Amino acid sequence: MDLSNLKPAKGAVKSKKRIGRGQGSGFGGTSTRGHKGAGSRAGNTRRFGFEGGQMPLVRRVPKFGFKNINRKEYRPINLSSLQTLADQGINTIDVDVLVKQGLAHKNDLIKVLAKGELKAKLEVKVHAFSATAIAAIEAQGGVAEKL
Repeated sequence: MDLSNLKPAKGAVKSKKRIGRGQGSGFGGTSTRGHKGAGSRAGNTRRFGFEGGQMPLVRRVPKFGFKNINRKEYRPINLSSLQTLADQGINTIDVDVLVKQGLAHKNDLIKVLAKGELKAKLEVKVHAFSATAIAAIEAQGGVAEKL
């Protein structure tokens, strides 16, 4: 064995089509691009969503409404969830406590809503409250503080 009879393993090398090298290659003439049209010409790339000249879906579907780019998305936390935490012996509830309990993520804005019943005196420090949630917390002698 010497360098003159070394070959790659069978199936390791794929033969490359030599396109546009005359009729004898089998890939001459139109060079696998078909006849006429943008696809047969150099430099052709179709943009995303192109549908062959048909009106694209994104332009066919009607648009309506208004998207407020400054909208703040709040993670809702109900009074029933706060009562569950109070039952576990947690009396001061803030963002860190809610994150540790898995009720919110680190960067969430949190809003307390009045669904459920609160029976414990709690000190709650979050980003927002509904009016009824504040009333329910303060009715039990607790404190609702906005961050």
